[in-house]
Amino acid sequence: MLGILTGLAKEAEIAQRISPLVACSASDPVRAVALARDLIGQGATALLSFGIAGGLAPDLPTGRLVIGTTVRTGAATYACDPDLAARLAAVLPGAVRGDVWGGDAIVDTAAAKVQLYSDSGAVIVDLESAAVAAAAMEAGLPFGVLRAVADPAAHGLPPAALVGLNAEGRPAIGPVLRALARSPGQLPALIRLGRQSSAAMRALLAAAGRLGDLGGVA
Repeated sequence: MLGILTGLAKEAEIAQRISPLVACSASDPVRAVALARDLIGQGATALLSFGIAGGLAPDLPTGRLVIGTTVRTGAATYACDPDLAARLAAVLPGAVRGDVWGGDAIVDTAAAKVQLYSDSGAVIVDLESAAVAAAAMEAGLPFGVLRAVADPAAHGLPPAALVGLNAEGRPAIGPVLRALARSPGQLPALIRLGRQSSAAMRALLAAAGRLGDLGGVA
């Protein structure tokens, strides 16, 4: 059975089209570690990090699917399972393969993305892949990464997008509105991010529709 870890509730809803064994960390890297281990405890025989991601490679547009080859962190490099990656690629021929940066904090500016891309060679960044990789390697299980680019490398994130999620992994509307009230000039960037995230979610939904038989992980 494939265990899937996401950061957002909407990603988890999409992931349930692939496997019933899904957990959502609400983009909390510490919680992600515990949930990845819980998925294994519930019987997962392979893990998948699934959801949207920030683009680091300058040639990756919004909505592009990325299949991980390795997950890199500041302390370790984990190789994604080649068989699982090949199965994903066979079903999703438009996806690109590349290294993933498993972050422990949001990379919120274009300048920071440029630096991280230069330093790591990773093409995307997210907050769950490091937990998936570490838990899988600890348990001796295969793992993979499937992500869709939301904000591309040239775009940073407005402050209102950084105020957090609720415990279910949904946007904390009150804090977002208060952040906008303090700085209304960020509204255009927030709208742009909303459109980018929606496009990335649509790409994930289309991918999930083609991956329905992956949940059993033969």
